[in-house]
Amino acid sequence: VQLQASGGGLVQAGGSLRLSCAASGRTKSTYFMGWFRQAPGKEREFVAAISWSGYSTYYADSVKGRFAVSRNNAENTVYLQMNSLKAEDTAVYYCAAQNLGSARNGREYDYWGQGTLVTVSS
Repeated sequence: VQLQASGGGLVQAGGSLRLSCAASGRTKSTYFMGWFRQAPGKEREFVAAISWSGYSTYYADSVKGRFAVSRNNAENTVYLQMNSLKAEDTAVYYCAAQNLGSARNGREYDYWGQGTLVTVSS
């Protein structure tokens, strides 16, 4: 499975961005699709995840109510809509995929995209 993240950029605080993650290859082997981020000098952290059906979604407390994860299986794409962005949301955002494990645990993800940089100016 290959993952290609896009949509990052520079935005002012309070603004919005939508990230996309296009999957190719053996995508039917994936179950959870997740988003993680890593800010400079910090460890990678979980942001959001969605199950194959889309019925189950998971969010970090820091983004709950501001971010929304969705997926379009027909297009093999997962999205992360980010609203009310804050300076502390600045990070490289990675999409990831796994077969079946813990949605929030990065170590259980098998495939990773290259990351897309989100910079929020205050």
